[in-house]
Amino acid sequence: MYPRGLWPLFALPGIVWLLLLFLVPFYAVIAVAFGTVDPIFQNPVPVWNPLDWNYDYVLETLVGFLPGNDYWRVFVRTTEYVAASLALCLLIGYPVAYYISRHAGRTKSLLVALLVLPFWVSYLMRMLAWVNLLAPGGYVNDFLTWTHLVTTPPDWLNGNPYSVVLGLVYGYIPYLIMPLLASLDRIDKSLLEAARDLGASPFRAFVHVTLPLSKTGILGASVIITLPMFGDYYTPNIVSGSPQTSMLGNQIDIFFHGGPQPAIGAALTMVLSTFLGVLMVYYMYTVAKASREART
Repeated sequence: MYPRGLWPLFALPGIVWLLLLFLVPFYAVIAVAFGTVDPIFQNPVPVWNPLDWNYDYVLETLVGFLPGNDYWRVFVRTTEYVAASLALCLLIGYPVAYYISRHAGRTKSLLVALLVLPFWVSYLMRMLAWVNLLAPGGYVNDFLTWTHLVTTPPDWLNGNPYSVVLGLVYGYIPYLIMPLLASLDRIDKSLLEAARDLGASPFRAFVHVTLPLSKTGILGASVIITLPMFGDYYTPNIVSGSPQTSMLGNQIDIFFHGGPQPAIGAALTMVLSTFLGVLMVYYMYTVAKASREART
């Protein structure tokens, strides 16, 4: 009834638009990374022709990523923060998504609306609210002192890595719960009923049926929050503001805004994008493999 290729034609404008919004800015970053710097005003001078590229800044950045160097330490710190934040997001978010999907009943719509509610408030405003809570005279320290959990309240806002991890978890956990909820909703409930009919306990049915079938959703949700976490710079700035907790995003921001070598900032962006590209390729491979297994 429809001409061949009609439906892909509908998607073509959006695909072209998204590619342009990605490829053109990313090539501009590459041109800056392989370009030069104005010696007087310290402004980047991009080089658009690959034949004229200058490799000094990229090589200098790569050397900085060798173990023991400055960028390597920042990269390890960033990876630790992201890994800890991702683990906490999964520990908190998966039970929430599972409860809403399986046991919420009539309150499911209300709970989903509450999950979307944080998106109505600016991310900056939500982080500033945490600054007030974690301040020396804030409610968090007042509670810790009142319950005698600590004798001296910690300094949350001056180079404390726990504050950075807490801020990342709070900021990104809604982006993890929603894809997980969609993945759990797609699981055929008859599979769980079959497992129970075969004698499996609720825990064994979860471990052997629900968890494996939601593996792709877990990986997808993890990718959704991990990629922006690696480039996050405003969360450490707001809740810590110390070089001791700076992440790779902070290093890139420093070089691009007031730093003496913006080309190094562009080179850092390229290195970070390459690393994140590897994670994305692994995710796509895992999804394709799961799709092949499902068809067979």
